[in-house]
Amino acid sequence: MKYKLIVSDFDGTLRRSEGGISEGNARAIKEYVQEGGVFALCTGRMISSILPYAKQLDLHGFVVAYQGAIIQDIASGEKLRDARIPNEDAVSICRFLESGGQHIHVYDGDVFYVNMDDDFRRWYEHACDVRGILTDLQISETVEKEKICPHKILVACTPERRNTIYADLSAHFGERFYVTTSTENLVEITAKGCNKGDALRYIAGSLQIPIRDTIAVGDNYNDIPMIEAAGLGVAVSNGEQALKDAAGFVTKTCDEDGVGYVIRKFGLGENL
Repeated sequence: MKYKLIVSDFDGTLRRSEGGISEGNARAIKEYVQEGGVFALCTGRMISSILPYAKQLDLHGFVVAYQGAIIQDIASGEKLRDARIPNEDAVSICRFLESGGQHIHVYDGDVFYVNMDDDFRRWYEHACDVRGILTDLQISETVEKEKICPHKILVACTPERRNTIYADLSAHFGERFYVTTSTENLVEITAKGCNKGDALRYIAGSLQIPIRDTIAVGDNYNDIPMIEAAGLGVAVSNGEQALKDAAGFVTKTCDEDGVGYVIRKFGLGENL
């Protein structure tokens, strides 16, 4: 087996457009693991939102949440990385976003706070099967009062606003924090170094697997660091063009078992 570790994004990559994991992808993952490979999920979601899927796939070892701010052992629940934004900085970031009237989420472990009860909240909660806490105060005041050091701060916005918000946040906070975008509607901030490429290197190093023997699969800008870090970086064909440009291979879409195709072609060495 040339590629001993495959790390996959979830939304837009392994997850189908309408939700869930296809039988074809699940079967390919099971066969790869049975042959001795390691398969891991790496997502911007919170742990409580991704862990059920890791357990559904009967995965062992690591699961990555919040772009890499949390790396957790699936079986024991032990957090091998738990990187947070300092409270004072989180308050400043939230105040900056509030000045622009943004829809904001602040994530603290398995809890997230939201400042607006609107369609963005309902869409996000439905997609990720989680429930946020609507703040009575300004969300910056809640962060300050509760002394929250968040794993992630998120902005939900229209596709037309995403690039502007991303550019503004990068200009103001990009030197000290990791700013990225994971869908056309989301811009996210984590601690510096908490990106998927760093998470991939951590997992590979922990398992003593050479980085050249790894595959990473993704669909969006936040997946570029792990696509570039992996021995073979793969983009699903429904992904962003920038990711495809960075990838060494473009697979089928998330609705055509693109991850399963990669596993069979490169992980199991089938002649496809």
